[in-house]
Amino acid sequence: MKSADVASTNGTEPATPKKGAKTAGVVATWADDRLGLAKATKGMSLRKVFPDHWSFMLGEIALWSFVVLLLTGVFLTLFFDPSMAEVQYNGSYDPLRGVHMSRAMASTLEISFDVRGGLLMRQMHHWAAMIFIAAMMIHLLRVYLTGAFRKPREINWIIGCTLLLLGTIEGFTGYSLPDDLLSGTGVRAADGFMKASPVIGTYMSFFLFGGEFPGDQIIPRFYAIHILLIPGILLALITFHLILVVYHKHTQWPGPGKTEENVVGPPLMPIYMAKAGGFFFIVFGMTALLGGLFTLNPVWKFGPYDPSKVTAGSQPDWYMGWPDGLLRIIPPWETHIWGVTFSWNIILPILVMPPLMLTVLIVLPFIESWITGDKREHHLLQRPRNAPTRTAVMAALITFYGLSWAAGGNDIIAIKMHLSINQITYFLRGAVIIGPILAFIITRRWCISLQRHDEGKLLHGYETGVIVRSPDGGYAEKHLPISEAAAYTLTARDREEVYSSNGAADEAGVAAPGGKKAEIANKVRGKLSELMYADNVQKPTAEELHDAQHHADHELHELENQIASGPNQHGPTSDH
Repeated sequence: MKSADVASTNGTEPATPKKGAKTAGVVATWADDRLGLAKATKGMSLRKVFPDHWSFMLGEIALWSFVVLLLTGVFLTLFFDPSMAEVQYNGSYDPLRGVHMSRAMASTLEISFDVRGGLLMRQMHHWAAMIFIAAMMIHLLRVYLTGAFRKPREINWIIGCTLLLLGTIEGFTGYSLPDDLLSGTGVRAADGFMKASPVIGTYMSFFLFGGEFPGDQIIPRFYAIHILLIPGILLALITFHLILVVYHKHTQWPGPGKTEENVVGPPLMPIYMAKAGGFFFIVFGMTALLGGLFTLNPVWKFGPYDPSKVTAGSQPDWYMGWPDGLLRIIPPWETHIWGVTFSWNIILPILVMPPLMLTVLIVLPFIESWITGDKREHHLLQRPRNAPTRTAVMAALITFYGLSWAAGGNDIIAIKMHLSINQITYFLRGAVIIGPILAFIITRRWCISLQRHDEGKLLHGYETGVIVRSPDGGYAEKHLPISEAAAYTLTARDREEVYSSNGAADEAGVAAPGGKKAEIANKVRGKLSELMYADNVQKPTAEELHDAQHHADHELHELENQIASGPNQHGPTSDH
């Protein structure tokens, strides 16, 4: 930049800043004196480094889809009327003209058919909601399977689980707003779920609906929750989540030059911000493409909600499918105690399992930390195969989730595949119990076998595909050592140790603190530690790697000699 661009001089007078630059400086000083912007941003350097890997984009997809939700949601808010007042529809959609419906349903039809770009905005909003929840789920999977939840990121893990819960509730309140037949059926089901709560169920229903179902308050209340309460909490949690990501520094995959003390990657400005900005437009463009080409929630086909009608084959959005599936396959269990009916076929799949699954997700990092006794900070990620038990636990949970989700479409499966819905139901009742157990065993053994494969590559090299014949007539495939970078990546992990309980007293005979409870806890911890680590394949020691390298050099030299002296060597021979 030339000095003339920012200052002027006549050759004899000192250089003076231009008027525009001076004004900008005055404004910046005025703002800093009152807002403390310089101090607030002092610790956040624009040159802060972020690692680069495709799996880190999963969280960005969730972030940018949330931004798309905000943008499209603001547009829809300008035209949607959250009123349950009954009106007669006289809009552009002829098949429903003259039909009585709520003002919420009528305004939804007006957005779809009379507002320019309204249907595209509705479709984009709905697609972005489903992508948002899917991206959060996959992002949580990536975080858990790679150990990114370990100290000091436990709080961020809890925030992520809470975001998933709030996103699901936000989605339910959102697709309930049009007051069409499908969403009304879902709201009716929610009313039944609340009333299944012993003692307080009817009070909860009357409080939410403002009286007996359906009332005239539920849509306005869902609207306030959907556009004000939950988005505000989501925005606050996402902001806090990103602040912690910056504060803790981003995790990274192990490799040459990467340690627990540094971060290797491009700086925030300009490289990372340019990539992130471009990725936002990719997410926005894909959401617009999906919204323009694939129809979601065609409320004009369902018609307005009528309590006397229920649509056959109706299903909620995909993220609500797994509790619905459990509801479909659970036996009709009920208990009558002191005049109170306990409908276990509703309480267990709807009121117990969702919060129980969320609680299990939240406490998993703390359980692992207690079993391993690992209190160190971790900034390097783990390959899922190097934590077989952890990976197997998540495989079991995902199997349970997937089978429950499939049960939510048992009627559709029966119709499309010409099967008995009763047989499908009986099969899934057993599968949701046996499936996770099998998934745990298979996944754990699979990870351990992959660890053995990595150990073989470290100690014996990779298969070259070169078959040589020994002097005694035997054939063998030769191996070559892997690269130093690959070897570094495979060995960049800790050696695990099984926790052993010392019993009630130490070697000096001093009783362990905590008494009998601590002794029992230590024994349980020892058993769990043995289950977690006992069968794991530890990385080779330095001596083993040195011996392997020496053997690999000898084998490479031998292979070169055999190729050079073999009958298939290149170039002319004495016979030609």
